Order: sequence, then structure tokens, then C-alpha cells
Amino acid sequence: MAARVVCLSPYTKEQVEGLFAGRQPVDVVTVPDPPAPEAVLRECSLAELVIADKRHKHRLPREVLERMTSCLLIQMPAVGFDVIDHRAAAEFDIAVANSAGYNRDGVADWTVMAILNLLRRGSWGDRRMRDGGWPKPEMMGHELAALTVGIVGLGNVGSALATRLLAFGPRVLYTDIVDKNFAGVERVNFAELMEKADVVCVHVPLDQTTHHMIDSGALKRMRKGAFLINASRGPVVDEEALVAALTAGHLGGAGLDVFEQEPTPSENPLRRMDNVFFSPHVAGYTAEAEARALEMVRDNLTRVLDGEEPFNVVNGVRLGARLRR
Repeated sequence: MAARVVCLSPYTKEQVEGLFAGRQPVDVVTVPDPPAPEAVLRECSLAELVIADKRHKHRLPREVLERMTSCLLIQMPAVGFDVIDHRAAAEFDIAVANSAGYNRDGVADWTVMAILNLLRRGSWGDRRMRDGGWPKPEMMGHELAALTVGIVGLGNVGSALATRLLAFGPRVLYTDIVDKNFAGVERVNFAELMEKADVVCVHVPLDQTTHHMIDSGALKRMRKGAFLINASRGPVVDEEALVAALTAGHLGGAGLDVFEQEPTPSENPLRRMDNVFFSPHVAGYTAEAEARALEMVRDNLTRVLDGEEPFNVVNGVRLGARLRR
């Protein structure tokens, strides 16, 4: 019998069916926009495999998961998986997997761009020149090689960033719950990193332990004039505390690809700050990364259909006897 695959992400029915071409028969159902919780509940309650929504429009809370009695795997076509109550999924023996590392190069590239933009006031100067100015005196910058850069989280993205940074020549520190063997990069604790780094780059997943990890206390530890870069998840940084630190002049600036509320409201005071470099959650949004994510979705779904355990499971569930054999 054909396996039922429900897709909540913005892939077409044809795209998802194409993932299984020449393999097992599948019955693919896509859930339309706008967010439709009733449709999500109805379709997911019958699904064996679910492709979760990377846009975070269709969520999977406990009340939906407890109805998903046939579901084996929820596959996230992205790194972040906070759209899914993964702990509740574990209670119901549903594996939740992400696409770890699919966009690491794109996010690492963006982070380097944000750092250089802030150090050399790139976007600021561009805007002034387009307005007819010649802001040479105000564009005295810093050389990256003369600074200390701290990486909070040396996972897939953090490691890719460290490789890029070492080529520029700064001192590179990192903090992580796991000791990583990475030549040229020095491990320190979180407090020490915040105190010593001229640039702090945040690359951790969002969960209960990292929500508001960068709070007012952490920001106060940072050097006066230091820069904060967040390309992880918005709620990892306490946005209100960040606004206060920037307004007070304690921080030299910030590079933000993610926000506590997305899209961030037009009245967000960060939008009016010249020393903040923005992008709309697109750090990992490259043609190469998107193709890689779809490949990872395909590989994991077909593994389950072939009776094998999926990769990159984030909630500790092993499917065992529930797998098709």
C-alpha cells in the first residue's frame, strides 16, 4: 500500500512525488496556505511521513502530534525545528529529524559579509553615497586580522565560519557544550568569550536552554564598541536588551538575519539604527543550499520507507519495529 506523505513546506505535489520517482509508491498531500490548523490536523493524522514547514506557518503542537498515530517521521527541511514540539513527538514515538548542515556554507558566508559590513561601515557608506554624500571621514574602519572573534556554538555553521575567519587572521575563540578538535581555534567558557571578543557570532539552535541566551547580562559583559552577529534564531537574543545596549552606545553595532518576531514589525527600533546590518532570514538561502535540503529530505524519507533508521534525529527516537520491513 502507498505510504501517505504530507507536505507542509512550500514544495509542490509534483516536487515531492519526484523525490520518490522509481522507488516506492507514495500518496502525497500538500497543505495549502494560509495557515490552516484544521487541514494540518486532518491530513497529518493520517500521515506516515511528514515534511514540516520551514517557513514556520504550519506548526505541529502536542494536540496535533497525539493524533498522528501512524506517523513514523517528521522531517524538517531546515536546521531549526522549533516549529515542532519534538519532546511531545518523542512521547508518541515519532522521530523528528532536521537537515543539519545543509546551509552551513551559506550562513557562514553571510556571517563574514555581516562582520566586514560592520567593521567597514559598508552598507552605511553605500547609502550615504547614493544620497549624494562623500562620507570618507566617517568610514574609518577596522581590520579583521587585528580583532578577536568569538563563535558561540562550533557546530556545522560555526565550524565553517571558523575556517573562513582563520584565513583573515584574527584570534578566534569559541564556546560550546562539546569540546571540538579544531586547529587554530581556542575554547573558552561563555562568559570569557563575551568579555574578550570584539565580534561575537551566535550559531546555536533554539531550545529551552538557548532562549535569550544573549540577554542583558551577556551584552553588558561584551567590550564597549563590540559587534554582535546573530544568524541562528531570533529568540536566542533578547531583542529588547539588544536595543538598549545599542541605544546606550555600549555596542558598536549588530548584524541580524533573524528576529524575535518575523517579519520584524516596521516599528522595531532596530530598523532605525544606522549601525545595524539587516537581512530577512536569508543567510542560508542559496540555490545550492535549497537543492541540498531537498536531497536530505528525500534521503531520509526513503530510508524510512526502506526500513532503515533516519539520520539527524533530534529527539532521540529510534523507530525499530515500527519501520516497514
